[in-house]
Amino acid sequence: MKKTLIIGGVMALMSTTATAQTVGVSMALFDDNFLTVLRNGLEEYAGTLDGVEIQVEDAQNDVAKQLDQINNFIASGVDAIIGNPVDTSATQAMSDAADAAGVPLVYVNRQPINVDALPDNQAFVASNEVESGTLQTLEVCRLLAEQGLTEANIYVIMGELSNQAAVVRTQDIKDVMASGDCGVTLTILDEQTSNWRRDEAQNLMTNWLSAGEEFQAVIANNDESAIGAIQALKAGGVAMEDVVVAGIDATQDALAAMQAGELDVTVFQDAAGQGSGALDAALALSRGEAVEQKVYIPFQLVNPANIGDYLTSN
Repeated sequence: MKKTLIIGGVMALMSTTATAQTVGVSMALFDDNFLTVLRNGLEEYAGTLDGVEIQVEDAQNDVAKQLDQINNFIASGVDAIIGNPVDTSATQAMSDAADAAGVPLVYVNRQPINVDALPDNQAFVASNEVESGTLQTLEVCRLLAEQGLTEANIYVIMGELSNQAAVVRTQDIKDVMASGDCGVTLTILDEQTSNWRRDEAQNLMTNWLSAGEEFQAVIANNDESAIGAIQALKAGGVAMEDVVVAGIDATQDALAAMQAGELDVTVFQDAAGQGSGALDAALALSRGEAVEQKVYIPFQLVNPANIGDYLTSN
């Protein structure tokens, strides 16, 4: 039976084994701040385990390249595979290839489209994205209400539209708006993708500023996009105390922006916990042990009041 497990830390699985185990890791993109933290955490954790070797590859945001990496891992005889999907709607082929070869596969961070139909030797380790955008938006609502506002215009910067996290985080914003829990009536002036990138978000925000519409908040699907928006706002002469800016991930750059009084809201996503949890699951599956097929590591709201608890977390 497939089960969902909510945990507050790394899975409590055996971390050592009598024989050497090799795990192939295909990351969607090395050139991404959050995924870099996840990758580094995974590599550091692997270094603490006896008899464990990992081979980490960069899919360079290319679906075909990633599938080739999965097939190459299989051909090389790895004991298990960890995949951070380039496109969460294109994961069935990855699952099929690994399943046909009998090689365990663990998806990390990005939820595969086939998450509810994974074979018994496959699993998913991440955080529940319904929490991320909900925590973020409710905090934006609180800050706007503190300003005495009953109505506010907002811009929404989305991540890659092929990514499940971007879709869910954006829907979270709208769900909070519709729930009646916000306390402020929000109106989305526009929503566009920055593909998770700082430079694209900066260009997007610059274009919105040129439209001259009044707005009170910018809600971004990730910190890199929030930082890009902040750069455009500052370049456009907007006082940061006049606009609420929110991101997700609690990266080091984001926390520095929060300390500088520029970023108001972020949400901690435990990159290292996801990486180590995925490796634990992959190693257990390679030993023929049963693992939970969905492992959710909780998101946590970060604001200026509690930022000290997260300065060294990601």
